[in-house]
Amino acid sequence: MNPGVTAPPTRHLGMTAQVVLVLAVVLVSVAVAAVAPSLRSGAPVTGFQRIVQGTVPQFVVRCAYSHSATDDPIVFPGDPGASHRHDFFGNRTTDASSTPDSMLGAETSCQQALDTAAYWAPTLFDHGVPVVPQGADVYYRPGPRIDPTSVRPYPHGLVMISGDAMATEPQSTNFVGWACGSGGDPQVTAPVCPADAPLRLKVVFPDCWDGHSLDSADHHSHMAASVDGHCPSAHPVPVPQLQLTVRYPIHGSDHELQLAPGSMLGGHADFMNAWDQTELASQVRLCLNRVLVCGVISNKAEDVDRPLPSRS
Repeated sequence: MNPGVTAPPTRHLGMTAQVVLVLAVVLVSVAVAAVAPSLRSGAPVTGFQRIVQGTVPQFVVRCAYSHSATDDPIVFPGDPGASHRHDFFGNRTTDASSTPDSMLGAETSCQQALDTAAYWAPTLFDHGVPVVPQGADVYYRPGPRIDPTSVRPYPHGLVMISGDAMATEPQSTNFVGWACGSGGDPQVTAPVCPADAPLRLKVVFPDCWDGHSLDSADHHSHMAASVDGHCPSAHPVPVPQLQLTVRYPIHGSDHELQLAPGSMLGGHADFMNAWDQTELASQVRLCLNRVLVCGVISNKAEDVDRPLPSRS
């Protein structure tokens, strides 16, 4: 160093700043480690949406339990007693002879009076006794990564089934599963739930339609699930992704549960579109297409029977 030249002062981070820096590095490393497996896996995004409710556009219909019967107007139309036992929500007239036209304008168990569609799921038994559901919450959203502005309402008369009543192996939890409360991720087996977040059956329906068939021979092939935000070419029309969540008064561990088809693996649900079509189109346009959240559902017991917020 040249004589007479003063060296610049050496600068050191204070102890507090060093601790903050180290913590920041650790936090970033943890975040990267948590995200990396999902990035590496490259798993297709389809079915159940693992989101914080209210972060994607939706409208919600809350329906009380209506009735139970060994009927299924999709699989066994006009044949009363031919099915395993189902619990029905929504349209109160639903039976083996129901059609979308016969249900229009009928009484509904849903808070949305113009939702006269029919929703049903297999009855849950506990120690051989039918469990009366607390009700059902029906979420309508764009499919995962689907452009919300592209979603179109279901046509009048569309029917859908999701899940396999006769499953002998675990079904994909992307479409059928058990959970505690409204926010839990679906699981293959029914978890032991706390009292403030009792048991739910969650069934997600396909969100892509072939554009012309209201039903198909197997009641499945006219619909398909989007993958990574795209509908397959044979099912090019994005429709709302319907998630039916059935609420049961089941919590704790002292239970022996079985679904009506004979196994807890046979979770499934059915939908028959008998909405007031003008209202359904309005909900899709004003909530989904405009990327708005029109109502949410909480776990709180005091919110179970509280009306949902208006979309206005």
